[in-house]
Amino acid sequence: MAAPSAAALRQRLEERLRPEHLEVEDTSAARCGGSFRLLVVAAAFRGKTLLQRHRLVNEALGAELGRIHALEQRTLSPEEWAAPPRPAP
Repeated sequence: MAAPSAAALRQRLEERLRPEHLEVEDTSAARCGGSFRLLVVAAAFRGKTLLQRHRLVNEALGAELGRIHALEQRTLSPEEWAAPPRPAP
């Protein structure tokens, strides 16, 4: 079974999470096939733990998730996305 395309993942996430900002990067060339990196900024993440956010993304991807080998997720609320970066300790 072939891995989904970055465009297919983008479409599913846009339809289900209505993100304010979305980046979908196919990282298969640097890794193995079916590897993706996501940055999702969505109001649906407000007040959610990291695990709850990742579950929302996984649910949004639905059946496509079973065809993905590796998935790196960065999930932020709009407020977290707008906040200035913190200086390193």
